[in-house]
Amino acid sequence: MTMPTLDFPPFRLPDDAEALRTEVRAFLAEELPKVKTTDKFRSWNTRSPEFSKALGARGWIGLTWPKERGGGGRSFLHRYVITEELLANGAPAGSHWVADRQSGPNILRFGNEELKSALIPRILKGECFFSIGMSEPDSGSDLASVRTRADKVDGGWRVNGTKIWTSGAHRSHYAIVLLRTSGQREDRQRGLSQLVVDLKSPGLTIRPIINLYGKHDWNEVVFSDCFVPDSMMLGEEGDGWLQVTSELAHERSGPERFLTNFHVLTELARLVGRQPGARAAETVGKLVTRLWTLRQMSLSVAGLLENGKSPVVEAAVTKDLGTLFQQELPEIARIVAESDAADEDDLAQFLDLAQMATLQAPAYSIQGGTTQVLRGIIARGLGLR
Repeated sequence: MTMPTLDFPPFRLPDDAEALRTEVRAFLAEELPKVKTTDKFRSWNTRSPEFSKALGARGWIGLTWPKERGGGGRSFLHRYVITEELLANGAPAGSHWVADRQSGPNILRFGNEELKSALIPRILKGECFFSIGMSEPDSGSDLASVRTRADKVDGGWRVNGTKIWTSGAHRSHYAIVLLRTSGQREDRQRGLSQLVVDLKSPGLTIRPIINLYGKHDWNEVVFSDCFVPDSMMLGEEGDGWLQVTSELAHERSGPERFLTNFHVLTELARLVGRQPGARAAETVGKLVTRLWTLRQMSLSVAGLLENGKSPVVEAAVTKDLGTLFQQELPEIARIVAESDAADEDDLAQFLDLAQMATLQAPAYSIQGGTTQVLRGIIARGLGLR
């Protein structure tokens, strides 16, 4: 019996995708100095509606979407280049990120004409922002155990229940929410549907969850007889589980899974200088090697997707290893900096940056699928369970 194996074939971005990189870098060099945020350290999940509008004006939101819908009609590989440059430069892309990466594609694939006409043009302009309403209290990573219900009423659905860890809901216009529209919690994947919910709707309350580093990024979203019109249903009633698993595929193996803390690595290299001590040089070299390996794995998955393959296990491996790298990087960098930094002021600033990255790190185990879920996917894919 032949056991399944992992497949990471070598892959390089095509020349026209790499040519786009030059344009993106020139755009960022011009736009980033204009951005004003309250964040002490630049990061891709910093939110700047002005920056999102500027990116939309260049046609770089919805780059892969059909031209007849106003999109760029370009390949996933071109979008990969833009994503990589936004991340590497700490561009404040958080406002439009979810809408561009997964909500817009979900609406294009499953939404009715009314939804597409109303929302897609606004997303493309960088003027309409989305959150994801999947997780629930006391459910852990068991996404199928949905208790939030949508009951059919005249002209729409009446929603009751609670979603949690809803990133950016207080700054978004809409959320795509996974709900139970028929059956009971024990029915698992059956009877689930997704509704596009206006976050200003009556009967909807957004409560802040303050994270470890004192910021309001996450939220608890409570529905109390919140009415959602029929036109806001994605696809047909009961299609929610298929849609969610498709949506998660957009999250799993992109550059954000290993470049979120890239600024820590670049600042460490700057801090130790061009002639670091032997220990610092070895450690930075190992970190760069891990980063480059993850990039090659991610590119391989991108190439498989571009060729119509479904590299579910490979994407899970890339995300799991990327999580480990991003969580370990700040502490490794701190140890090197404390032993090799020559300037006390530079060291103090770097330690602040590393501490912030350390406080953010626990979230990486959840985003895009928890570590336990990913390892279950890998084990099943390799025939180990």
